Amino acid sequence: MKRLILSTCASVLALSLVAGPVLLPAGPALAETAAPALADDRGIPTLAPVVERVSDAVVNISVVSERPAQMSPLYRDPFFAPFLPPMSPEGPVERQMSAGSGVIVDAKRGHVLTNNHVIQDATEIRVSLRDGRSVKAELVGTDPATDIAVLKIPAEGLTAVETGNSDALMVGDYVVAIGNPFGLGQTVTLGIVSALGRSGINPQGYEDFIQTDASINPGNSGGALITLDGKLVGINSAIIAPNGGGNVGIGFAVPVNMALSVMEQLVEHGTVARGRLGVAIQDLTPDLAQAMGIEAAGGAVVGSVDPGSAAERAGLRAGDAILAIDGHKLRGSADLRGRVGMRRPGDTVKLDIWREGKRQGIDVTLDKLDAAATSAAPAELAGLTLQPLAPGMPGYGTVEGLSVAAVAPRSPAAQAGLQPGDVILAVNRRPVTRPEDLAAALESASGNAVGLLVWRDGREVFVVLPR
Repeated sequence: MKRLILSTCASVLALSLVAGPVLLPAGPALAETAAPALADDRGIPTLAPVVERVSDAVVNISVVSERPAQMSPLYRDPFFAPFLPPMSPEGPVERQMSAGSGVIVDAKRGHVLTNNHVIQDATEIRVSLRDGRSVKAELVGTDPATDIAVLKIPAEGLTAVETGNSDALMVGDYVVAIGNPFGLGQTVTLGIVSALGRSGINPQGYEDFIQTDASINPGNSGGALITLDGKLVGINSAIIAPNGGGNVGIGFAVPVNMALSVMEQLVEHGTVARGRLGVAIQDLTPDLAQAMGIEAAGGAVVGSVDPGSAAERAGLRAGDAILAIDGHKLRGSADLRGRVGMRRPGDTVKLDIWREGKRQGIDVTLDKLDAAATSAAPAELAGLTLQPLAPGMPGYGTVEGLSVAAVAPRSPAAQAGLQPGDVILAVNRRPVTRPEDLAAALESASGNAVGLLVWRDGREVFVVLPR
């Protein structure tokens, strides 16, 4: 069986011990722009005018980084150690060069968007422009949670790309990916938007990925996803690849609206401050919507409300279904979490909620998200995004346990068949109601697997989870 792995699309070449690429963390397009343009002089379908207009804004990024190298076993041998060169107090260091891509989004200030994993641990960053110039780049700031980083280069003779509205994208829109795959240099590929709002790829981050079949490979990370009207709608970030290979038609891009929101804070403050609602949430599934009598599809159900939180002050209650935020219809709990996380502390958001058989609006002024105020936030464990199930939740009766909000692809939990909407009742017959209970039960269990008692679709099933 072939093994699928999620890879970020940065191409890496080690200068010392590692050779070859290593795959470690890779306006709206509307119907009238859905067909390639027709060249007047040659009479053949072509995207060349669009590509020519945006190509100067897409750059190649080369990064030199240092990381601890594996120490030779000879250093541990008292016979050979005296004959070997002295080792630094920090241990042996390996210099590594990696290649990625970036997009100039502000020519006047020299700001370049790329991925955090492209420049992570960099000691030197250089940006190569299409006209042949190579300039040293300054790191403005990074946000690992969205995998976005901002660089600054000398603002001389630069061309910026026009940004579009990623919220207006539709599945089936044509898109063009431009980047630096495998360090080959600027490369253009064509595809469509395959899906929107992809999440569960990195449950610890803020996800709202655009999925595309435009060919993306290692080195494309940080490159541009462009609509056929020449507007930037995404920053290419990751691919799914069999056995660490190249493109198989499943790539992911960070929506430009999210990237620009992060960039604005990084440029202004050097870091990202996120808003906090203060609720534990889970997806509003069709079955749950029917059980709760909600006349809507998609959204998030409030499982519990943190005492003293923004949600409590605004009057949110356990059992409320949040259907939209600031007029944006929610696809699920991950969508709500991401959109709240992109707002700043002190911002006021308007939530459309369903309560007691009717729809109503409620305004919430967000708190600041910090480590001390995340008790109701989902916990990530064993590839699962978990949260306590509120007692008496409609559709669940008297069931008590841990609700599965998301399952990371290709994780042990996914291999075991766990699904969003499952409720973990017990581990090896030991009841669990909090993430800490599950962590303790997994730690104390012996053997290569544990047995989970799971509530699914109104009945209890037994699931074996590999350790």
